[in-house]
Amino acid sequence: MNTFAEHHQDRIRFGYRCFDRLLLNGIIQPFQQPERVVGFFWTYRQLYPVDRDTLRDIATQYHHWVVNQARHWHVPIQGVPAGRRDEFMDRPFTRARPDQVVAILKAREPARIMTAIGNKQDNRWHLELKSRWVDQYNFYINDARWGRMFVRVCPYFPFSARVCLNQHHWLAQCLRERGIPVRQCGNAFLHCGNPEALQALADSLTPQDILVCGQKWLAALTALPHAPGARAGGVPASAVLRPDRVLRQPHLQAARGVG
Repeated sequence: MNTFAEHHQDRIRFGYRCFDRLLLNGIIQPFQQPERVVGFFWTYRQLYPVDRDTLRDIATQYHHWVVNQARHWHVPIQGVPAGRRDEFMDRPFTRARPDQVVAILKAREPARIMTAIGNKQDNRWHLELKSRWVDQYNFYINDARWGRMFVRVCPYFPFSARVCLNQHHWLAQCLRERGIPVRQCGNAFLHCGNPEALQALADSLTPQDILVCGQKWLAALTALPHAPGARAGGVPASAVLRPDRVLRQPHLQAARGVG
């Protein structure tokens, strides 16, 4: 028993263990190698060499795609709030429908992007991955299974992405589906009608549960642009997920009387 639990054991109503945030990087694996990117453009666009304007045009296409989608979803594209982003997002999530994109934040953040090194006079270019601060889009979503989440997509080739999930929201959905009363406050449950069922559900989470959600939204939000008349094929828009960082809280406990 840890010191906190020992000191407050008379006020602890129940305890459980689950994941807090799960952060995953989304990548299109072949596009991490410059030589394969060159091969992709030659095979599917009959384009060589890949110059700076080509990469810039791809980013511009994605920016336009986001603007058009935002209009279709009736969701404004907003800048970074002055305070915490999660608190800023509380209101848009209040009446969100399942699988609804409730907000889009555009923020300048670091990313690994493909750059073209060379000059127009000789038309000789080679590609390199570089770390740059660029505008990226954060899509805040009310997923039907995972509840509140967000996906950050970089509009610059090769479209790196990050998926942020929270098992507390997933557990809340599962408990409500089973008719078990639960009261959630951020990253904690203040009340649960069946703590044993809560722990059993927390332990039942599998990698497939995470991958299904991640692939679903990466496929929806990563739109590979193509040149007019180019034949379909190549690398799919859905990215390959790899776990990046998982923040785990092994012992989360609710105190009696906390409202």
